[in-house]
Amino acid sequence: MPEHHEEDRQKTVCLQTMEPDVIHSNKTSEDCKPLFKENELNEIEEYNFGPNFIKLRPTDGVRELQTVIRDKNTPRTDFIFYADRLIRLIVEEGLNKLPYRKCSVTTPTGQIYNGLRYEKGNCGVSIVRSGEAMEQGLRDCCRSLRIGKILIQSDEDTHDAKVVYANLPKDINQRKVLLMYPIMCTGNTVAKAVKILQQNNVNESNIILLNLFCTPQAANQLVTEFPGMTILTSEVHPVAPSHFGQKYFGTD
Repeated sequence: MPEHHEEDRQKTVCLQTMEPDVIHSNKTSEDCKPLFKENELNEIEEYNFGPNFIKLRPTDGVRELQTVIRDKNTPRTDFIFYADRLIRLIVEEGLNKLPYRKCSVTTPTGQIYNGLRYEKGNCGVSIVRSGEAMEQGLRDCCRSLRIGKILIQSDEDTHDAKVVYANLPKDINQRKVLLMYPIMCTGNTVAKAVKILQQNNVNESNIILLNLFCTPQAANQLVTEFPGMTILTSEVHPVAPSHFGQKYFGTD
């Protein structure tokens, strides 16, 4: 088969991939129906999912980014620009959870400065496809960081999440893992990915999930099933912007 035909086939397969946590705009799902009424939103945002569940500080700037991303009238170029800004904030917060070591450096004026450096032994893992939107933000902060991938699809008959492909660093069990997945409606996709990491002997406490939008249902499932995992998100809301991956990659 000619190489360009094979590439086109792979792209088609990728575009047809149905991520278990992604509900397309022309479909409905019981999994993504809000569990709470709109007037209960404030109560949801104050709900405590435990010490390992962390939200970005809700500043006006963060709220603006979330608003533009949720707005159906946002042009794709603006959508990507604002999404990348929010991704960068989450990535930077995730990097704060990695181990550091003390060090001393000499400044251009000859002074000694006592600072910090990252400990070696970290990596990223994106859950294909929407998780790949977060890869560049991570690379912008850590140019040499290794990034693996996990592809998860829904079974056509049972709708259960199943792993199609996993490419992980061979020594991932010795690393801190920044797991990337921007939108969580049910938590099923991330739960499956975490189990794959555990099968590769990754300690639950060494996994840091980088997420943009999360429903209370997904948050509750993950903190219950994986209490040792750290979860970082920008917002907990009954309705997740499940159009994210389609709009970011231009397949909506």
